[in-house]
Amino acid sequence: MADAGTSRARYRRILRFAARYMVQAWWFELFLPRIGLSRLAARGRAARLQRLARRFHALAVSLGGLMIKVGQFMSSRLDVLPPEITKELEGLQDEVPPVDFAAIRALAEAELGAPLESVFASIDPVPVAAASLGQAHRGRLSPADAADAGFVDVVVKVQRPGIEKIVDVDLAALRRVAGWLDRVKVVAAHVDLPVLIEEFAATSLEEIDYFHESRNAARFAENFADDPRVRVPEIAWERTTRRVLTLEDVTAVKIIDLDGLRAAGIDPAEVAAEFATVMFDQLFRDGYFHADPHPGNLFVTPTPGGERPWQLTFVDFGMMGEVPDRLRRDLQAVMIAVASRNGTQLIDSIRDVGVLLPSADTAELERAMTALFARFGGMGFAELQKVDPREFQAFATEFGDVIRSLPFQLPENFLLIVRAVSLTSGVCSSLEPDFNMWDAVEPYAAQLVRDERGNVVQGFAREAVTVAGIAARLPRRLDDMVTRLEEGRLTAESPKVEQRMRALERVVRRAVSAVLFAGLFIGGAVLRPDEPVAGTTLMVVSVLPLLHAVFSGFGRR
Repeated sequence: MADAGTSRARYRRILRFAARYMVQAWWFELFLPRIGLSRLAARGRAARLQRLARRFHALAVSLGGLMIKVGQFMSSRLDVLPPEITKELEGLQDEVPPVDFAAIRALAEAELGAPLESVFASIDPVPVAAASLGQAHRGRLSPADAADAGFVDVVVKVQRPGIEKIVDVDLAALRRVAGWLDRVKVVAAHVDLPVLIEEFAATSLEEIDYFHESRNAARFAENFADDPRVRVPEIAWERTTRRVLTLEDVTAVKIIDLDGLRAAGIDPAEVAAEFATVMFDQLFRDGYFHADPHPGNLFVTPTPGGERPWQLTFVDFGMMGEVPDRLRRDLQAVMIAVASRNGTQLIDSIRDVGVLLPSADTAELERAMTALFARFGGMGFAELQKVDPREFQAFATEFGDVIRSLPFQLPENFLLIVRAVSLTSGVCSSLEPDFNMWDAVEPYAAQLVRDERGNVVQGFAREAVTVAGIAARLPRRLDDMVTRLEEGRLTAESPKVEQRMRALERVVRRAVSAVLFAGLFIGGAVLRPDEPVAGTTLMVVSVLPLLHAVFSGFGRR
């Protein structure tokens, strides 16, 4: 009963937190702007969002479980959360106290079916790492197991006791919150939260299945079997279960330990360039990538006398991602469009990836991208760094409304890609402050552009067919245009003007309703002393235009 009571309290605490800030968001982001108080709502927005992120951070640390994973997971959803929140959550790590070793011992012995002393030659009761879902201890294999495995020193990962129940409770709460938010049009237009939560649920359940992680590690190692740049720990399969994972201890210099790298004679800038290249090899060559490459999961291993002076060592394969062939082709098309500075092609490619929903009117966005490429497209990164930041701000201000008005979301299989690239960029910037991600992407883009130019004959043929089709249709279209002009039916579309006209029309309608309310209410108040029935009726009826004035358009973006 105590466990059931604890689970209910945890469930309610998560829902209370979500409900409180949903109400706050409704008040400041929807209600106040609808009654003409947009400036008041915007005045403290950044501080409110940062305060929300800090309080979620505190909630996550106190609860542990999936709440920390939620913060890490959502920090990569730039399409869902504003930057004030994602920035605050970027640093959220598994800041949970370790589980007492007695509880870890009991779970491990139950899983392995024997006392730890008979399974391992030794095991350190002090954890090397304590995370929200598991805990890791260093140990040594018994002589017999070491002879079979080919190594002695190991790291033993053990699930946190009771974590499966905690995960179930957290997922139930998150599904409930997603159901609430999915009824809000502004949210539903940009992200399918129920689908997002199910994606998160699948990833989380895979992370607490150590057989799954072991298979991931084996597949990753196979992809880099003949690559001297990368090292992957071996698995001690005889000492691995669904809740206990025993793997080779490959601890070396942490990837962002700049002093340690330099002491080993390793240039951090070279590590940054190599790491980025390895990550993009996973994304664009293998289609299978490490989706959690944060500094705690990466080491640099010196290899004196080896083929290379050092290797990149990856650990923790609980969160892996795949890039399906079609998505990989679509991403390549995006890179080609950026490399060739083709705004129209870029929009088409982004739509193919699935970021822009089919209903998106992209005319303004195409103009924005064309202007952006025209101004900054020919510049190298060194030149871009010298551009006045106010000029970038002017572009952001001019086109910010266009971007925010578009119905977009990251497709399901794209989420982990964004997370991996974001973490890769952060690690590389820590190693080399002047590092720019394009330095790693550019060789891929250049090769793709060369391949595209290699198909120039086919490209000209396709273009010729397109031009021929346009030419064949041109006389009829010209005739149609002249007919429309003669009949006064010729129109020109401007999405930005139309959008503002619709907004103005809504404002006018609400203003009329407000005037009507005032007239009916005041008239009723004047009549009521002499004509109580008529006066009361007018005052009651005045509520209708009042409601229209306040809530008209509620839920529209």
